[in-house]
Amino acid sequence: MKQKNQNIPAVYLVLIKDNKILLLRRFNTGFEDGKYSMIAGHVEKGESFTQSIIREAQEEAGILVRPKNLKFIHFMHRIVHNHEESERVDVFFQVTNWQGEIVNQEPQKCDDLAWFDLNDLPTNTIPYIKQAIERINNGISYSEFGWS
Repeated sequence: MKQKNQNIPAVYLVLIKDNKILLLRRFNTGFEDGKYSMIAGHVEKGESFTQSIIREAQEEAGILVRPKNLKFIHFMHRIVHNHEESERVDVFFQVTNWQGEIVNQEPQKCDDLAWFDLNDLPTNTIPYIKQAIERINNGISYSEFGWS
């Protein structure tokens, strides 16, 4: 009998302005430290994807995002090959309108928060994040990562 799938849901906030994307460098987290990602996080039990990304935007960057301003732009199904293989479902939202100034609210987990040219991402961008950005730039709303 096949085992049921146990996907882990996560959300990502895509902030783009003037052809630049906001990325943060992970620090002291135990996962892809020293590499760039986006404002992101796991969806907590009992929380919707929308509620989760609004919470993460506030916790990580100090900005208020309203549900009406969120736009779904990409879905990624990926597999992580590490000490215990796990499958992930990643939902990417874009927002062009938010309240507050972007500030690194978690310096213990992030040592850089900066805008980068969409066509010149840092070489140390997490590979699946780089793929998601490329797909988003090309208007592709679904991708897979890590499958053979």
